[in-house]
Amino acid sequence: MNSQLRKQKILAQLAAAGEVDTKMLAQEFNTSEITIRRDLHQLADDGMLCRTHGGAIKITPLEMPHNFSNKAAVNQVAKDNICRKAAAQIKEGDIIFMDCGSTVFRMCQFIKNKRIKVITNSIPVLYELQNSQVSLNIIGGEFDSERQAIHGKMAEEHIRSYHATKAFIGVDGISSHGLFAHSEKEAAIALALATQSDYTYLLCDAGKIGKASYMKFADVDLVNAIITNADKEELKFCKKKGVKIISTE
Repeated sequence: MNSQLRKQKILAQLAAAGEVDTKMLAQEFNTSEITIRRDLHQLADDGMLCRTHGGAIKITPLEMPHNFSNKAAVNQVAKDNICRKAAAQIKEGDIIFMDCGSTVFRMCQFIKNKRIKVITNSIPVLYELQNSQVSLNIIGGEFDSERQAIHGKMAEEHIRSYHATKAFIGVDGISSHGLFAHSEKEAAIALALATQSDYTYLLCDAGKIGKASYMKFADVDLVNAIITNADKEELKFCKKKGVKIISTE
């Protein structure tokens, strides 16, 4: 039985029973406990389960508003590939900013077992990470029910009180003309996060490349790197600005 099939069966057992035992899995799959522990470790790194002494337990996702759930599920495979790459950039002890974008939200599943601090204005991110290894700080300010996020002048002031090693942000569009946002509120938060961070990553699926929307809020070089599934040929304008391209392909 190959590793991928074992992992699928492990997750199926977790969904049914809520927990699994390393010794029992080794016997059932006719393999070594070392192999099972490696499978569990990899699944834990991807945020799919929580390791315990002798096995693992499932992570129960909390409910979030329906509209945000739908948006987060759009282009799910591409977003997860982007976020897996993003999570790989994070080291133990990092302090990171995460904005309220639906792509950034999907990064949660890959960082739950990292001992890091997350500072965010996103309510779904807060809910998703609250029972994990991650230390959380929620940005204060005015609640935006549509975006399930905290925005406004107080939020911007709050962000300016902190310093992060890395920031992870999303945009509504990116082109040779710059970065584009859905609203002034989101643009202001993205600018604040990038300003207070040592290194800023833009998480961006291919559908947003070359797209100009409501408002340009910054030049492309506001960010240090773009993590994307887009063809690198479409991002030559970024490389000219000195922005690193991290491809999921």
